[in-house]
Amino acid sequence: MRSPIAIVDVDRPDTWTRYRAGLCNSCAANCCTMPLEVQLPDLVRLGLVDPFEAEHVAPKLIARRLLKARLVDHYSPRHGLFTMARRADGDCGFLDAATRLCTVYERRPETCRLHPQTKSPRPGYCAYGARTLQRRG
Repeated sequence: MRSPIAIVDVDRPDTWTRYRAGLCNSCAANCCTMPLEVQLPDLVRLGLVDPFEAEHVAPKLIARRLLKARLVDHYSPRHGLFTMARRADGDCGFLDAATRLCTVYERRPETCRLHPQTKSPRPGYCAYGARTLQRRG
């Protein structure tokens, strides 16, 4: 008899799995459904902001342009954080819907690079869910 599969809820870190190397290889990319906060250097690395613009234009004006283009949903001037826009299904705009793989992996934001080790609601744990499991919805 097969043991029951635990269902992860990205909004409940107590349901998350302790991270270990290789876990992402079979994951449904649940972390890519969480809001993604990035800083200006991330936007430059992603090619959404030109390096000249980042150096010479006020972040508030950059945010206004990115909001109008629907690339970001929010800007926090106090923290210098931009919250990236997500698709209607809640997925990160950089996530390939068919493969569930990041389309900008080599240029991914620092938050993604450090998740789940440090940049996580529960450091050392991730919202792992096997690719064969049905995504929450």
